[in-house]
Amino acid sequence: MWNQIAAHISEITAENFQIENRRSVSGGCINQGYAISNSSRTYFAKLNQASQIAMFEAEALGLQQMLETKTIRVPKPICWGTAGNSAYIVLEWLDLGGRGGDRPWAEMGRKLAEMHRYTPQGGHGGTAPTKGGKEADFGWDINNTIGSTPQINNWTEDWAEFWAEHRIGYQLKLGKRRGGNFPRSENLLTAIPKLLEGYKPQPSLVHGDLWGGNAAVTEEGEPVIFDPATYWGDREVDLAMTELFGGFSGAFYRSYNETWPLDSGYQKRKILYNLYHILNHFNLFGGGYESQANQMINRILS
Repeated sequence: MWNQIAAHISEITAENFQIENRRSVSGGCINQGYAISNSSRTYFAKLNQASQIAMFEAEALGLQQMLETKTIRVPKPICWGTAGNSAYIVLEWLDLGGRGGDRPWAEMGRKLAEMHRYTPQGGHGGTAPTKGGKEADFGWDINNTIGSTPQINNWTEDWAEFWAEHRIGYQLKLGKRRGGNFPRSENLLTAIPKLLEGYKPQPSLVHGDLWGGNAAVTEEGEPVIFDPATYWGDREVDLAMTELFGGFSGAFYRSYNETWPLDSGYQKRKILYNLYHILNHFNLFGGGYESQANQMINRILS
């Protein structure tokens, strides 16, 4: 397998690469991660079962689209495929672990705002379908994953409809199959269009899974984000998730708002946006996330 991966790297980079050193590193809670290197170059390789290749394909596409914005640093995808029983993706190696005080976090806030403001020529790469002659603004070219849960990205013209159907509604369906009890779920789904009534966000390319574990600073002091669950959505979903599990400094939020101030009503919308991730955590891990989700639903409906 490793020889096949090395050959694929050599083919893509047009530089002969043979793995001289391989060590296990964190690949998140879903994948196995490895640093693979020769005397001059190191790459980051993630492995999963061969059946999960679509997850790596979507990750590569998301990273490529973020790279095209020429804003915030993300690891460049090198190659991906299957070898034997394994799926793999090979990424640029970045030396993470830098600190640097407030400066890199302020830069991260500014660059994330710039990525959110990015508008490609010809719309979303010219791929979004139209409804009645109007481009469907929210969604993505393919479905991807949030953690290991499928994330549905069907192109949708209306943001409230997209969030109710493809985010909260889908997670609630999965949660009920898992045995979860969400007594006010139907009330919530009915309320979402009213809660978002009159709110017309600009479609932004979002990271989609931006908690503290998916953001870091290089040893040179450059901010980086990685492990995306990309789609075109309301930029506030990224800001909301940065608050969910902590890890982002005050300098990050100050800089983001100086670059592109958040709209009024964010403090209430962020609960609705973070409910998606708490429901997903229930579907992945169970436990107390059911109770937390119901508490959030009650707050949203209060």
